[in-house]
Formats: sequence, C-alpha cells, structure tokens
Amino acid sequence: MADTLQAAKILVGISGGIAAYKVCEVVSTLAKAGSDVRVILTPSAEAFVSALTFATLARHAAYTDGNFWSATQARPLHIELAEWADIFLIAPLTANTLGKLAHGLGDNLLTNTILASNCPVLLAPAMNTDMWLQPSVQRNWQQILADGRYHAVGPGAGRLACDRIGTGRMAEPHTILSALASLQHTQGRQDLRGKHILISTGSTQEYIDAVRYIGNPSTGRMGIALATAAVHRGAQVSLVHGPMDSHLRQSIPDTAQTTAVVSAAELESTMMAQLYTADWIIMAAAVADLRPKVQVTGKLAKADLPNPLPLETVTDIAAKLSANKRADQTLVGFAAQTGDMVAPALGKLKRKGLNAIVANPVDQPESGFGSDLNHGLFLDQQGRQIPLLKGSKLSMAHQIYDALLSPKDYSSTKL
Repeated sequence: MADTLQAAKILVGISGGIAAYKVCEVVSTLAKAGSDVRVILTPSAEAFVSALTFATLARHAAYTDGNFWSATQARPLHIELAEWADIFLIAPLTANTLGKLAHGLGDNLLTNTILASNCPVLLAPAMNTDMWLQPSVQRNWQQILADGRYHAVGPGAGRLACDRIGTGRMAEPHTILSALASLQHTQGRQDLRGKHILISTGSTQEYIDAVRYIGNPSTGRMGIALATAAVHRGAQVSLVHGPMDSHLRQSIPDTAQTTAVVSAAELESTMMAQLYTADWIIMAAAVADLRPKVQVTGKLAKADLPNPLPLETVTDIAAKLSANKRADQTLVGFAAQTGDMVAPALGKLKRKGLNAIVANPVDQPESGFGSDLNHGLFLDQQGRQIPLLKGSKLSMAHQIYDALLSPKDYSSTKL
C-alpha cells in the first residue's frame, strides 16, 4: 500500500506513549517504499524511542525540541517543516497532545508545526481505556474531527500495554499505512458519505466430498481494498467474502459489516438478501462457473471418485442481481481476463446488464489473483474506457471509485 506514497512528503509526529514503538515499522516501510519522511518527537516520546532510531529508519535526521530554535536556521524549523509536508501523521496521539490540538495550543515543536501547517492530518490515538472514555477526552476528539483537516485511524480494541482489555489500542502499522495512502489520494474527501456499498470478494468453493472442491486462486485482496477505500471515503460497507486466510481477514476494516460464505449458492443467497439496502453493488468475487451435481457427505476413496464427474452450471449471480436491482442502484462487475480484455468485458457488461465492469488481466506479472499489485480497464454503459494504472490494489480501488463518482472529469475513448 505504500507504493502510492512513493513521491509523498510525510511528516510523522510522535507523542509520548508506549505505542511509539509501532511507529518504527510505519516509518521504515514508508522510507523503503520511497517516501520522503521527517520525524518530530515530543520530549515524552524520547523516553520511549530515541530520535536516533527514527533518524536511522527514516534515512533523515529526526527532530526534537532541542532543534526547535537554532541560530544556524535561516527560517524557523516549524515553519519549514509545515510548508514541506504533504501529509502529517500523529502516532501515537496521546490525550495530552489531543487536548492541545483541540484548543489550538502550541508549546513544543510538534504542536507548533501542526498549527503552522495546512496539509491533511491523520490521527492515530493510543491510551488507556479509561483515559480514552473520559468525557473531556471524547469532547476534544469530537471537536478536532469537526475540523476537516483532521482524519482518524483507530483506536482499536484489545489488550493494552497496561493489561486492560478495551478501546484505546493504536491502529496497527498496516492500517495506518493504508489510511495514509488513501489520504494521499483523496486529500480527505468524504465523497462516499451517505452511500451503502455492498461488495463481494474472494473465491467460492464447490465441494465434491468432505475434502475435495472445485475452486480458484482468488484471495479476496481486491475486495478488501475496495472495502478499505470506501470506508476511508466515508461509505457504509458490507463485505461478503469467500474463504480467506486469517491474516487477510484481519486487514478488513473494523467498521465494515462482514459475512463469510463458502459456496456460490451461499454467496447468491447473501447478496440477494442484502441487495435492496445498497446504493452500489460491486461483484469482485471470483464465483465458480460449475459445481458437482451431487455433494457426498464424508470422504470418497480415490477409486470411488466419479469419472467423469457430473457437473452443473452455477447461477450467474451478477446477472441475477442486475435483473432484480432498482434503477437507482449501480452494479459493477469484474472480469478476470487473459489476452484481449476489451471484447470479453464488453460482452459481459451488456449480457449481464451491468452499469460498469472492471477488466482485470490475470495473465500478466503483478496483476490479478494473489498479487499485491493490480491494474486493468474500467468500462461502462456510457461508452467510457478508463485505464486503471498499475499500483496497489488500494490505489486501483480508489481509481474505480473516482471513475464511478466523476464521469465528466475523465477523458475516455468511445466504444
């Protein structure tokens, strides 16, 4: 996800909390991906992680209050850093620093730099549950989020460093990185607020017996990216996913409503049940085309496997959704393609009655099933063909939403 931040200038502010150690991974990942990173530590933060550690990880000097004013500086440091930054991350955000931000106070290098800057600010709170739930802290939190510059990631729930189990845990590094990437793309626009987006993702598995099934290599990464981008842009998200590993499940946004399914029949039933509540429906799942006519309970011996295996056609879920959706709903399909993408995708667009389709080349390196990267082509009923440039799947998800939201802003080739 950090690939979308390669050219970004990111200022990371660290206040005094034990979660500061997690920010080491964030800074290191950004620097390795090619981002230009600068770090500011408050005096309290230095008690947890040294400026030398962050300077090494960022490949640039880290700043403390000792650097605030210097006779060798042509201009004040907080002004230079504020004007330099594209995005400002504050992690961990403590109750103390939150209170200062909410009331416009500047008594150290970090808070003065925030006041002098105009770029989007991503806040990653971290504190004890009782501290987080204090009415005064919640008032400050709501007050700062009312300012359009400030955006939140977390806090999450779990076991805290104080051994308390509850809300107050700083967001994990991968969650912070994806939020930064989205913020770089959108500059904080909440242009999906008020929309309910229903997304399917991953593979389906059609069981022959207890241990054998017909499936495909889809992991669900693209659908999770679509869910993540939609959440970052303010949408309510429902995600219906096939079997996926626990690591991927952990990357699904906490605010997304999730339903796990296995077979195409289960996916069909779930999507139809949730169809009428959604504004947009995105069928990113790789659904099986065929299934065994009979599923056996228990395991068949190899010698007892039917040869040939009797198969039947699976319902075309996208076409069924299209036939049952309202005129004011938008249905987007995906087409995993090899070779020519345009003609097959156009055929599916028209045959299934979709509003738009994303053609995805699965026969090219770093694209399609299982890859962290992706690219493709967005086609719609208005005759547009919009290239989706190679990048992270999160980047591609944002490009898809851009195309859906702003059709007049895109140059296109008529089909």
